[in-house]
Amino acid sequence: MPPPVRLGMLTPSSNTVLEPMTAAMLAGVPDVTAHFSRFRVTEIALSHQALQQFDDTELLRAAELLAHAKVDVIAWNGTSAAWLGFDRDEHLCERIRAATGITACTSVLAFRDVFERTGAKRVGLVTPYLDDVQSKIMANWSAAGFACTAERHLGLQDNFSFATVTPEEIAAMARAVAAEGCDAVAIVCTNMRGAPIVPRLESELGVPVYDSVAVTLYQSLRLAGCDPRAIQGWGSLFSRAR
Repeated sequence: MPPPVRLGMLTPSSNTVLEPMTAAMLAGVPDVTAHFSRFRVTEIALSHQALQQFDDTELLRAAELLAHAKVDVIAWNGTSAAWLGFDRDEHLCERIRAATGITACTSVLAFRDVFERTGAKRVGLVTPYLDDVQSKIMANWSAAGFACTAERHLGLQDNFSFATVTPEEIAAMARAVAAEGCDAVAIVCTNMRGAPIVPRLESELGVPVYDSVAVTLYQSLRLAGCDPRAIQGWGSLFSRAR
């Protein structure tokens, strides 16, 4: 029998979606479990107060607690680098590895990896965020070679409120960006319930749909030496994994 695999997840304190969603995706995968460590995040904005929530010091404290559980990988299961820049998460992963000796990944770096693996250059961006946050994401991603050719966002700031967005609202935004043309739809927020509707949307829209919680789990499994194809019924990200 193979040894159990433990996936560590750094979690925004006001997030109520990513933990149960990750557990649901892992329900049919024996000997792989997810473990969570929280730190304070209550709003998403570009103010000094909001940006300070993502200071590496707080994430590293939470990561060190996960290390006590001897997890095989530590993932920052949040999308802050989407507006702060990919280099922010690259540096964070380096610091986590240095502090804990454990391989690290993040939601945003996982998106980049998936886009590169699948050749997605035109992204349909779906988020709950404010106008200026959305604009920052689009600029960062375009500079990295992933043009956001279509976008929809909800203008929300309170992190807890993102979980109240219905799957129907998320689906409507995904349909809208797909109709404008894109290689893939990206649902960017780990506190929205996008993952369960991905298979239906992919069948309807004819393009891959990537949800933040799903891409984080996908990358965590890969780094832990597990085959992501063990996750069944959650979309092409897992079924076509390489």
